[in-house]
Parts: sequence; structure tokens; C-alpha cells
Amino acid sequence: MAHFSSSTFSFVSYVLVLCMLLGMQINTTFAQLSTTFYATSCPNVVSTIQTAVAAAVANEPRMGASLLRLHFHDCFGCDASILLDNTTTFTGEKNAGPNANSVRGYDVIDTIKSRVEALCPRTVSCADILAVAARDSVVALGGRSWNVPLGRRDARTASANAANSNLPGPGSSLSGLITNFANKGFTAKEMVILSGSHTIGQARCTTFRNRIHTETNIDPTFANSLKGIFPTSGSRLLHSDQVLFNNGSTDAQVIAYNNDNPTFLTDFAVAMVKMGNLSPLTWSNGEIRTNCRRTN
Repeated sequence: MAHFSSSTFSFVSYVLVLCMLLGMQINTTFAQLSTTFYATSCPNVVSTIQTAVAAAVANEPRMGASLLRLHFHDCFGCDASILLDNTTTFTGEKNAGPNANSVRGYDVIDTIKSRVEALCPRTVSCADILAVAARDSVVALGGRSWNVPLGRRDARTASANAANSNLPGPGSSLSGLITNFANKGFTAKEMVILSGSHTIGQARCTTFRNRIHTETNIDPTFANSLKGIFPTSGSRLLHSDQVLFNNGSTDAQVIAYNNDNPTFLTDFAVAMVKMGNLSPLTWSNGEIRTNCRRTN
């Protein structure tokens, strides 16, 4: 690990200030996230989020999976853009194909944001709230905790087209999933790990109806038990999950994690931190919204 003298830090500070004065862009990878980012500015923020998430999950256990998914669907960007309502200048992500009538938990985030704003006004970003809420949801459902790096800023815009093109769908093939995640810097193993989050929560029948009625690589007893509940009319469960274990390149990884839950929980935590660090906005590249549904 490199060690820097005080003079080096002084020089770095000088460069940052100079860049801001000149209106120059600062590489966001330079400004690292930190698990102690709010230690001074809002020391009780993490416990405040944890309390609110625990209450929401206790009231409706499904909400834990919903908040985890909300973070994932935001996090091929990790900038809270998914929380923005449509405006006259952009069509947001809430009604994009992967999110419409599916992603939920916005009201819980609103509640948390109100409490955090009362605690520390204009200090904690909605993007950081999403990241912490996802971790606390896993913990509330009996999973393992992890340290969440913080310091993200919120996006000032959103894009339905970006959500439609970036997020993998329930009908994705194995090669499609591997490519989609690789485009964001994930290995096939990490893709399998993150897909393991589908072991909690619920899925809409439109995402698996065709699978239980037409595909053969599914337990027939299980499929038959669902056909009466989810008839063909009206459009593991998901096709994109089954392809992970279908005589393909990821079969061994699925088996390994199925036989070693502690290792899965450890690797899942590591993968979640990596996902939360995907291209975060920092410094002047974003803002701290006072209302997660709209820009300041």
C-alpha cells in the first residue's frame, strides 16, 4: 500500500480546489467511497435507516426483497435515478420495462429520507440510503451484514431507455446474462452470486407463466402445482434462474453454493459491495436531494 506525506496531501487538496475553481471535471474514481463517510456529519444515519428498514420488513417480510431489488435496479449506476418521477425534460426509470408494476419500496425510502432529513438536513444522499437499506433488508431477513461504503451523490436526471437496455430480464439466456454482467465488470461467478438474491421475495406471474407451461427443464410436479394458479391466459421459477443450472458453464458454481451456504453469504456480501460501487456520482457530479422523487 502506498504511503503519502503531508505535503502530498496538501498538493492533492490544492489540485482539487484548483480544478473546482476552473470548472474542470474530477475523475469520480479519485473520490473514494468510505464506510465512515457520515461519521461526523451524520453519525446516527446508519442506525436510523436500520431501524426504519427493520420496521418495514417486520410489517411486510416481502419488503426486504423489494428494497434489495430496488437497489439492484438502481445500481447499474447507483445514483438513485430510479427514484425520480417523470418530468417535462425526461422520462424516468420507474415505468421502464424491467421496473413498471414490479419495482416497489419507494414509500419506504420516502419515509427513511424524511427521517434522515430531520436528523441531518441536506447531508445524506438518496443513493446512499438505497445502499444501506438493501444491506439492512438482507440482515432483517436473516442474512449476513456487510460494511457499506458511502459518499454517493444523487443523479439530476434519469433515463427509461438506459434502464431498458442495461437491466437483464427474466427471460435472459445464460450467455446474455454473462455478457450483461461482464459489461459492468462482473465475472460469471459474481453474476451467479447476485442472482442468488432471487431466493427471497416474490415474482409476478407474467415473468414465469410461459416457463411453467412450455419449458421442460423444470420439476413437473412443481410446474403442475402452479399451472392451475397461473393459467396461460391473462402473459427455481424464472427462466433466467434456471439457465444458471441447466448443463451449462455455471452449474458447478450453483452446486458449490448450494452445498456451502456460509461461503455463499460471504461472497454475496462482497459482490453487493462491488455492485454498490458501480460508477457512483461523487462531489459536484451529483447532488444531495431533499426529496428522493425529484431533483433540487
